[in-house]
Amino acid sequence: MAADRPHKRLDAWNLSMELCREVYALCQRLPREERYGLGAQMKRAAVSVPSNIAEGAARGTSKEFAHFLSVAQGSLAELDSQLELCSAYLGLIDREEAAKVLEKAARVGRMITALRRSLEHRK
Repeated sequence: MAADRPHKRLDAWNLSMELCREVYALCQRLPREERYGLGAQMKRAAVSVPSNIAEGAARGTSKEFAHFLSVAQGSLAELDSQLELCSAYLGLIDREEAAKVLEKAARVGRMITALRRSLEHRK
């Protein structure tokens, strides 16, 4: 894939790719019976974040980009709930490990919010 893709210059995309790697690693430590249930959902939610940032960046208008950023934020909220469920409610993963991943997800969320605001100011 070409390095000149617009999403590759976005800090939010790059950090969300790191988030995906961490979620995948965390899911490997889930009990076997949850790797294909909750683990698969967590991975899908994580992958959705950089995917939607990339798709939005490739669109022609700020309005479309903002829409895809909104979808990415929704996926972050989904991932947040799943991580919280796994750590605090079910005890399937270590709370400290989950907290590190949740903090990275929060950073990505703040970056996406900043991107959305910058798009609003372009109008």
